[in-house]
Amino acid sequence: MYQAIAELLERPFVSIPDLVQAQGRVQPDAPALVQDGRSMNYRELNQRMDRVAAALQRDGIMPGEAISICATTSLEYATVFLGALRAGVIVAPLAPSTTADGLAVMTADAEARLLFVDAGMAEALASVRERIAAPFVMLDDAEAGQTLSDWLAPEGVTPTAVDIQPDWALNIIYSSGTTGTPKGIVQPYGMRLGHVRRGVIQEYGPGASTLLSTPLYSNTTLVPFFQAVSLGACVVLLAKFDAAAYLALAERYRVTHTTLVPVQYRRIMALPDFDRYDLSSFRYKFCTSSPFPAELMADVLKRWPGALLDVYGMTEGGGVCTLEAHKYPDKLHTVGKPVEGHDIRLVDEDGREVPPGGTGEVVGHSGAMMLGYRNQPQKTAEAEWRAPDGKRFMRTGDIGRFDEDGFLLIVDRKKDMIISGGFNIFPSDIEEILRQHPDVAEAAVVGVSSERWGETPVGFMVAAEGASPDPAAVMAWVNDRVGKTQRLAALELVDALPRSAIGKVLKRELRDRYLQTGER
Repeated sequence: MYQAIAELLERPFVSIPDLVQAQGRVQPDAPALVQDGRSMNYRELNQRMDRVAAALQRDGIMPGEAISICATTSLEYATVFLGALRAGVIVAPLAPSTTADGLAVMTADAEARLLFVDAGMAEALASVRERIAAPFVMLDDAEAGQTLSDWLAPEGVTPTAVDIQPDWALNIIYSSGTTGTPKGIVQPYGMRLGHVRRGVIQEYGPGASTLLSTPLYSNTTLVPFFQAVSLGACVVLLAKFDAAAYLALAERYRVTHTTLVPVQYRRIMALPDFDRYDLSSFRYKFCTSSPFPAELMADVLKRWPGALLDVYGMTEGGGVCTLEAHKYPDKLHTVGKPVEGHDIRLVDEDGREVPPGGTGEVVGHSGAMMLGYRNQPQKTAEAEWRAPDGKRFMRTGDIGRFDEDGFLLIVDRKKDMIISGGFNIFPSDIEEILRQHPDVAEAAVVGVSSERWGETPVGFMVAAEGASPDPAAVMAWVNDRVGKTQRLAALELVDALPRSAIGKVLKRELRDRYLQTGER
């Protein structure tokens, strides 16, 4: 690492745009971003960030106000995101797989002053265009709105410097949005700096390169993305994941780091010609977002060079655990130990810490924690646990216990959230749509294991009085109304939903029933 960068990181606080600017001074010709044969060095990246920041200032968008981006991953996407940060503007990256209605709700919740899209998303949003107050800027220079080329400030412009503070909001990541008001997770600059500092230990820096094939609206991607550009590594972007294309890029660019979700690891390792690729450049491979099956982890350890780390944590922040699988092959059934400086505890239903060896909800505290859910103070309060001394922890909704060596095991999920292909799916969103069908009286959705996706949503419905619904037809009706990642893989008609004595739907029984039928 360059001395100038090391000195910046020794300060109590330094912002990500200032770190990227410093990289432009110390290694201007080093590659910063690469995609599809196009590239930007750190000089060019900083120049583009200046043009974005100056354009936002020209348009009267002030620090603390927001823009949204909803598009396929691209160099333009990345530079608009980083340029907005230079102006102190909050970025709300939105998932293109969300329904048009959901995207309209999220854009309004973020109070986005501009919405950056590509041609595909402009078409997808046509039905709700009148509900979106923000003007469109077209990242791919399509004609559906003002083109990025025309919107950018002139070359050579210098934006007004902004004194960014650690408690300012950097981005808003939305966790859901099919129905009702989505939860916007507000992450501050101080939280992101904590991620960057962890990247120093993980050897991001000049000469390193990371291959990212998950989308830029996901925290899974943003953590290593910010680590890489802040510390001077090269980011290789793959807009749409394909296992063979991924390996070809890894070999071509001598990739040293990568972050993938379990489904992607499974598809890569399943390629018949996996072993012909030269992956000897890899130093670190990370996995996050959903459970990493032990047998798959063992296969990666055996055949893919470099360290393998499974990272357990939440977009909301709090405590992080890391399993250094290459060091502890006998602990692949765990999520590892708390990262240094991260306080992980277990609490019971009454909010009391459980005794050693006990089982409880996992809560965590660290320097990397969200400010809260945007515009939802009650939801924010529900997501927090306070220690007797007032220390703030984030609830994970997972039930766990520590083994005798201090490794955390996740034994169940308190919440019903489904993680499919690395994306969070809330069953209540799909259930609400199901119940809107005129032939459905009651509905429940559970996550079941899927070799392809990790988990996938499966629905159960009780017919409305006098109705005889066709499950296949109802499933098609639902899938037309939800986001791509939320589509049901199966739907069953049942006489009644199993319930506890207090009327709670017993989703474990539904999941077991489905698995016992042998359907997949």
